[in-house]
Amino acid sequence: MTKLAPSRTTFQSSELSRASADVFAAAVDHPVRVTRRDGEALVLMSESADRARASLLELAVQLVAASTNTDGSLASRMSDRFPWMLALSSADREVFANDIWTAARASFATNQPHLATAELKSWSESATAIAAGLGNEPVEWLDDSESVERP
Repeated sequence: MTKLAPSRTTFQSSELSRASADVFAAAVDHPVRVTRRDGEALVLMSESADRARASLLELAVQLVAASTNTDGSLASRMSDRFPWMLALSSADREVFANDIWTAARASFATNQPHLATAELKSWSESATAIAAGLGNEPVEWLDDSESVERP
């Protein structure tokens, strides 16, 4: 079994000019810390990682706002923050409220924003599909016994 070399997470600022390709390659995979002799260290990360962190913080703002209000159930307070929830059934709104809190806690605990943002996007897209009338049509299942020739 081949063991992968650990990717560096810290570089000196002088390495940005001497070995910028190595620094940038590491920053594509994960945020890297760039230390400076005469100043505070900087963090270099991909734009997608920055967007993911910003999305997670925006979600946190919405969750805190919904949780600090005391009127109604958590699901009803969250539907004020996420109006697309109104396309979901009452039971699904409750499930979403639970699922998003669980995913958000996991995201914050593991520093993995995609856990919560993927959960939010999944529920949002489901609500959009329901609002568009998708899912009301009967499903026609294909017969599993049909065989298909290999191309």
